Amino acid sequence: MIDGNMDILIVEDEPRVAALLKQGLEELDNVAEVAHTVEAAKRLLNDTMYQAAVVDINLPDGNGYELTRWMREMKINTPVLMLTAYSTTANKLEGFEAGADDYLVKPFEFSELVARIQALHRRTNLLTSANNILRLADLEMNLLDLTVKRGGKKIALSHREWMLLELLIRNAGRALKRSEITEKVWEYNFDTGTNVIDVYINNLRKKIDKDFTLKLIHTINGVGYMLKKEDEVSA
Repeated sequence: MIDGNMDILIVEDEPRVAALLKQGLEELDNVAEVAHTVEAAKRLLNDTMYQAAVVDINLPDGNGYELTRWMREMKINTPVLMLTAYSTTANKLEGFEAGADDYLVKPFEFSELVARIQALHRRTNLLTSANNILRLADLEMNLLDLTVKRGGKKIALSHREWMLLELLIRNAGRALKRSEITEKVWEYNFDTGTNVIDVYINNLRKKIDKDFTLKLIHTINGVGYMLKKEDEVSA
């Protein structure tokens, strides 16, 4: 069950689906508001700080990707659970790249949606309650204002990139298996046969390592990835 008293935004253009989601979430002692369009969602997001947003991809005046991208550009860090009828890896990647935190394919069980929202809420609470700074070499993650700097230069990360980097820096010096990264960053059974993790690692390398002599993100052949100070040349 979701820990109650959450404000949840439902962005869904099908009135029946939206009404059922709203009813179900409010029966768990949450406050749920509904927006049927991208513009309506933007107005609500400008006025209210939500603990979670359930966002359908297909909307009358745009799509969930555009809305999520706008949220991240506006520094709205509300966790986004994206709903869609599409289940391809390409669609999932597009959602994650836009800044979504999780992905649920229709049709779905309401109990699974609740579990996903609960996981997002729990993870966000852990993140925002940690009042410290994580450092490795000249890399710095500020868990209070959610900023990342390297060599004093601020680096913009998507929410998913942030989660991946936080996992790496909290486990600096230890090789993380792909399965562990999937479990900790995506928190559900993602198809590890895809290249999603590699795409995100490459994105982080471009942002964290590209302009610096000392490389911090390393591939550990046959295992996974590691964040460490020492240069490493893979065999």
